[in-house]
Amino acid sequence: MLRRVRVIGCLLTLLLVAGCGYSFASRSDAFPKDIRTVYVEPFINQTRDVSIDKELTAALRSEFYRRGQLRIVDRADQADGIIAGVVRSLDSHVASVNRNDEVLQYETAMIVDATLRRREPNEIIWRTQGTRLTDIHGGSRAAVVTTSSEFKSGTLNADDIRRMTDIQLTETENRAVRDQLVERFARELHQRMIEMF
Repeated sequence: MLRRVRVIGCLLTLLLVAGCGYSFASRSDAFPKDIRTVYVEPFINQTRDVSIDKELTAALRSEFYRRGQLRIVDRADQADGIIAGVVRSLDSHVASVNRNDEVLQYETAMIVDATLRRREPNEIIWRTQGTRLTDIHGGSRAAVVTTSSEFKSGTLNADDIRRMTDIQLTETENRAVRDQLVERFARELHQRMIEMF
């Protein structure tokens, strides 16, 4: 019964959205009409993180595939446009400490450059340099707010936090934040590229 109510609710929402003239985002008018297929070159990694380039490349390919505005191809010679990029940095530093100089929070930042170029003739049609995304995360068990919506949407629970050392928590949080930054970058780069922003 509850499932039927949800399905009916979703259908009504779709009908309302369709009826009010709203449409889902598509390519901007500034985006070249001749670019219909894209190849995502493996990103170049200038960080000490050995796999961040591969993960960002895969996440960007997935984002384009999910959005469906452009078709992803497996080889550059099949593409109208070629996306290339560089992961310039991925760093964490202390963002806040308590009165005993114990770390409460870290800030993780990732900086990426990316381009979209037309394959024939070979020309850059979009570029972003130094795009920076950051995230703040706990550095000690005392700094974790287990009642926050962000914590509740994660994979840890309050019992996990109590059993972890601060070092274990920091490592777990670093990995989660890194994965979130990769996904956010894929969405951000896709959106900026499609809107030619």
